[in-house]
Amino acid sequence: MSKPVIGVIGNSYKIEDRFLMQGAGDKSLRAVADVTGAMPLMFAASAQITDIESLLACVDGIVLTGGRANVHPRFYGEEPTAKHEPFDEERDELALELVRVCVERGIPLLGLCRGFQEMNVAFGGTLHPEIRELPGRMNHRMQRLENGEMHPDPDVLFAERHDVHLTPDGVFAKIFGSDRVFVNSLHGQGIIRRGERVIVEGVAEDETIEAIRIADAPGFALGVQWHAEYNPQTNAVNGALFRAFGEAVHASSKL
Repeated sequence: MSKPVIGVIGNSYKIEDRFLMQGAGDKSLRAVADVTGAMPLMFAASAQITDIESLLACVDGIVLTGGRANVHPRFYGEEPTAKHEPFDEERDELALELVRVCVERGIPLLGLCRGFQEMNVAFGGTLHPEIRELPGRMNHRMQRLENGEMHPDPDVLFAERHDVHLTPDGVFAKIFGSDRVFVNSLHGQGIIRRGERVIVEGVAEDETIEAIRIADAPGFALGVQWHAEYNPQTNAVNGALFRAFGEAVHASSKL
């Protein structure tokens, strides 16, 4: 029996500091394969390579993953600084249009971390390059060793670090069966001004926006700032989100 197909956006990176590659994290691919009941299909994060119409003819849903690069501030009307870097403008050009098309056509869409930020920018929202520098905000960046290097243990990097308070009776509260969830945190940037169709349904204890939906979307169109792809097979919160996404994909599948 055939399965629905979920497109998982890649990221560009270099190997040996010379050869440009496109890749998607194993965690993201396995989250789709193991939890949604669909087959993941990675596509290149480049408008020069990936044609949106051809892509959407092949898939039943889209996951916009996280990535090391940030959305370039020119896409929300600001000048770039060193704090905004690094960039991947080819992904920006593809992902921002893809968000709008998926929402318009009711194609299930799930945004994670960078993908969550792309959803906000796609509808006119803005981002701050260093949320931790704002008064009253916590450090949402990944855990590091005393020497500043990334912590070597993924289970430490992706450990739950703060609560997210959800809108009572909102979409997310219904998915999770609770008005509060405990999540991981590995981001520097964050939403400052929400897009005109962006509805905030979850905030961290420091008021950083963590969960959004797109108003009047005819299909599933949700984004979270945390990395929900990390162990949804065993993590109750992340698993519930991927299962809900999978149900929407199956319900709207072309099969």
